[in-house]
Amino acid sequence: MSLRKLGCERRFERYLDGLAGVMGHADRVGPLRDYCTGLLLPCERKSVEPMAAATAPGRTSAQHQSLLHFVGQGAWCDEQVLCKVREMVLPKMKRQGAIEAWIIDDTAFPKQGKHSVGVGHQYCGQLGKQENCQAAVSLSIANHNASLPVCYRLYLPQDWADDAARRRKVGVPADIVFKTKPEIAIDQIRWAVENGLPPGVVLADAGYGNNSLWRTQISALNLAYAVGVRADTTVWPPGAKLVARKKTRRSKSTTVRRGKDNPVSVKELALALPNRAWRTIGWREGSNERLSSRFARVRVRAANADVLRDEEWLLIEWPKGEEQPAKYWLSTLAADTAFERMVELAQMRWRIERDYQELKQELGLGHFEGRGWRGFHHHATLCIAAYGFLVSERETLSPSGPRSTAWRPKFAVSNNYRPRGAATTNATSHSKLDRDDALAADRGARKAAAAMSMLREKKSAARTLCVMTQ
Repeated sequence: MSLRKLGCERRFERYLDGLAGVMGHADRVGPLRDYCTGLLLPCERKSVEPMAAATAPGRTSAQHQSLLHFVGQGAWCDEQVLCKVREMVLPKMKRQGAIEAWIIDDTAFPKQGKHSVGVGHQYCGQLGKQENCQAAVSLSIANHNASLPVCYRLYLPQDWADDAARRRKVGVPADIVFKTKPEIAIDQIRWAVENGLPPGVVLADAGYGNNSLWRTQISALNLAYAVGVRADTTVWPPGAKLVARKKTRRSKSTTVRRGKDNPVSVKELALALPNRAWRTIGWREGSNERLSSRFARVRVRAANADVLRDEEWLLIEWPKGEEQPAKYWLSTLAADTAFERMVELAQMRWRIERDYQELKQELGLGHFEGRGWRGFHHHATLCIAAYGFLVSERETLSPSGPRSTAWRPKFAVSNNYRPRGAATTNATSHSKLDRDDALAADRGARKAAAAMSMLREKKSAARTLCVMTQ
């Protein structure tokens, strides 16, 4: 075994030792290790049953029950585990640069039926349409080298929040009430401020940024933001003549008395800008070349209910060759912020998309098959914990070496293991019920599996752990 592989195993064991310290009971340490190991093994699905078969091939049934109880019923605290992950991973992230951004986003998981907690007909980004799914809101901290989710909560639709019987059946805690996704997000940001996380610019898409109250709440926490807004968002253009009215007892905000000027949509403003306002700016290296586009920025005031708001930046992206602008951001970054820096920060939201891509495709974030509130969050927490280890391993790669290194292990699964519902491979005909011979099992060629983060098992009972970092 190479020293590099051996070092990886030892670091993973130390990482799990750290997580074991917040489990609260010694009986949970074994299932914790097995569950995190299973998430990093190259199983096709990261639900409990296939992970049980991969981590304990000699006693799959007992392992299945152990992991099922651990993730679905275990009385350990998600927040404590996520805090421990952050405690271990954040110092390694900061070696590559200070935290620059707090990224808010939500992700959805297509789901059949109506009994899984929070499931409902709502927008699913994975499918690009309204569909039956679950949705969760997260906060990630990021720099230019890595990102890490630090908060994660299921969005509970109004009909679920108001249905006592459904809540009781899936174990929704009594203190959980209906909140919109922006309300969940602002709670997560407040928590991060109160717990002293390294500050960053708040980034979010237009689903959050278009909410003027949400932006005001961000500013009230003394945080800068660069958030997406829709094309129909209205602003007072540069040079608009506005007169502030004094605050009254009925109004806590300074209001505006309009002159001849009227608010305009950000799209109208963008279309009216002269050619000299646009600059081609690059913001990061892509897979083949540096990513760049055309941008313009102007100082504006958001127009909302005649409330006089502070000046802020309107950043606009209009790719060359497109008929109209593609994206708009409002930002409270300082007036003297360099144009290139503003674009670079606004575009950092791509990291949350990479987070979810790796969490879903490599670590099985959406593979949880239980229906309960606790199990949904426990599974997500353990996926984030496994992802945190991969983030911490990235710094072990040489900057001049390849971006990823993968080992394709062969892990032990008993020959007679068969997932529930699978067809019997050696089916035979029954003389009284079937006059024809049984069909042979389908052994056609299959598409090769994509490279992914993985661990390796030794031939012996003890597991050898090797991962791919990116």
